[in-house]
Amino acid sequence: MNTHPKLDNPVWYALTETHRDFAVVADGVKFYHPDYCPFGGFTASDKTIPAIESYSKQIADFYIVGEKPAFNTSVMLTRERVCNQMVIEQKVDIQIHDEIIELKEEHSASLFQLVNKVQPGYFKKETRRLGSYFGIMKDGQLLAVTGERMKMDAYTEVSAVVTDPEHTGKGLASQLVAFTVNRILAENKTPLLHVVESNTKAIRLYEKLGFMTRRKISLWNLVRA
Repeated sequence: MNTHPKLDNPVWYALTETHRDFAVVADGVKFYHPDYCPFGGFTASDKTIPAIESYSKQIADFYIVGEKPAFNTSVMLTRERVCNQMVIEQKVDIQIHDEIIELKEEHSASLFQLVNKVQPGYFKKETRRLGSYFGIMKDGQLLAVTGERMKMDAYTEVSAVVTDPEHTGKGLASQLVAFTVNRILAENKTPLLHVVESNTKAIRLYEKLGFMTRRKISLWNLVRA
């Protein structure tokens, strides 16, 4: 039985529902506006070639999430990034011993720099406007962050789980993910996240917090030729 079927095509449904105002629609394929997120999704495979060509003129490097799309020589497929799509349906009960703040406009530069230092390529200048982002700071330095990216009516994606490399091993990520998950659950929505299948350390952390792998899902990285 396929539970949570909309999660098989998360970009499409996010841009159909909660995030519809961020959608760039090209011949039936839906993409995030490139200032916000480099992701696209589709339902009709025969529509992807002209749509991808059109979108590639707006952003040189992007991802189709889900099934492999058809495309022409206007782009090149550089890699398939296979992820575990994980969900959690119960509150995370761990101690929060560091102060967690909601990141505001004045934190935008620090947030952008930290995420791209650790996970370059996904987080754009306006990504933070897709949802709420939270952080742990010490002496004015942003040490770790977590936030919300794709949003549907019944689901919110936990994303940008990032700790400065000089401050790992202190439980910062666990606290931030727990805090974010519990906020999403309080909104009567199901949290999900995507983690590259080779990142076994992160997967173990998420499993310890209560996440379960729902399925494997691919991010197809396309680059303008």
